[in-house]
Amino acid sequence: MESARLVPLPSPANRGASIRIDADRLVVEHLVLDDAGLASFVAERPADERAALLERALRVGLTAIQSVGVTVNVDAVRAEFQGLLRQTEAANERAATALDTMLRQNFADGEGRLPRTLEKFLGDKGQLRGFVDELFDEDKRDSAIGRMRVLLGGYFDGDASRLAQLLDPTRLGSPLHQFRTEMTDGFNRIGERLAALEAAGAARGAERSKSAAKGADFEATIEALLGELARGSGDILERTGTETGSMMASKKGDFVLTLNADSTAGAELRVVVECKDRYVSGRAMRDELRDAKSNRDAAVALVVFTAAHAPAGIAPFDVRAGDVYCVLDPGAPEPATLEAAVRLARLLALQTLRNHDVEVDAAAIAEAIKGVREQLETLRALKVTLTSIGTSAKDVYVGLDKLRDGILARLKEAESELRPR
Repeated sequence: MESARLVPLPSPANRGASIRIDADRLVVEHLVLDDAGLASFVAERPADERAALLERALRVGLTAIQSVGVTVNVDAVRAEFQGLLRQTEAANERAATALDTMLRQNFADGEGRLPRTLEKFLGDKGQLRGFVDELFDEDKRDSAIGRMRVLLGGYFDGDASRLAQLLDPTRLGSPLHQFRTEMTDGFNRIGERLAALEAAGAARGAERSKSAAKGADFEATIEALLGELARGSGDILERTGTETGSMMASKKGDFVLTLNADSTAGAELRVVVECKDRYVSGRAMRDELRDAKSNRDAAVALVVFTAAHAPAGIAPFDVRAGDVYCVLDPGAPEPATLEAAVRLARLLALQTLRNHDVEVDAAAIAEAIKGVREQLETLRALKVTLTSIGTSAKDVYVGLDKLRDGILARLKEAESELRPR
């Protein structure tokens, strides 16, 4: 066995440290390695594994150095690296030149292999153009276009084609022949229907024009009669059928009768009058009178019908839902009938002044209205008798005149019960 040798370490950090080499052993004493990264790496290991780790590290390092067999020379490595770098640059330059040459040979405009190949097959005089021109040459019967023209000509070309035969509505075997016949019959029926509708529309237009003229005449007749009654009672009559009232865009209410202020103790009291020369259902008439009263700020409504359009059971006048219904013949109007209806409407309007400075005997007015209604019932009964017994017409008319006078008298009695304070 060789004697041990002590070798001091040159590092300042390892002054005092020594390496002893025996025959087959290497002993390092007081070795200090100044490297923060390696110290941190070793510190991460468990304490009982650190000695084995350091031993393995020293063994691996010495083994690697022993295998290399040369001393690491930094300058030599730098020089070798620079030489390798120059070789790499030269190789890259040669590769770039070769690539450029190859690209020019294959893709250069005009002279490149790819443009020449594309021009050969896809150019104006290329193989594909020649093939397409030959395939779709219209002058060649054996070309695709020629064969298609022959094939389609049998179906679509000329009057003898299959399609012409199928679509010709004049041919008996054509599917459109029956359709043409049905359409012709249908249009004929529509024409007849339109002619009938046009004739009916013209007739209705003429009838409406006649009715409008009659309506204007009827309103003029009512206006004249109401004017006479208003002058006799001191009331004010206004024709309002063409003017809008309180309701937006509403012209309902043909006339407005404003009662004499002497009989209303200064309160403004109105009766709205509607003239009807056409049929109106009972419900529609009630709605229209309600709207007319609201539109003209009236307490009571009076509607005057022509004899041809009056509802059943109201002749010569009646009270329905608080409003007065009256029947007047525009050809031979009876002023007394309209006067009775107007007086009854005034009486119903005055009855609404219970909250004003007017003394009203409600019991007397109710009794008067009851009497008027009884007279009306008798009047209607006599009208029925008149229509069923022609021989008693004279007696019935005499009775009607008496009843009319009686009704007017009862209305005067009711009006006398209204005494301003």
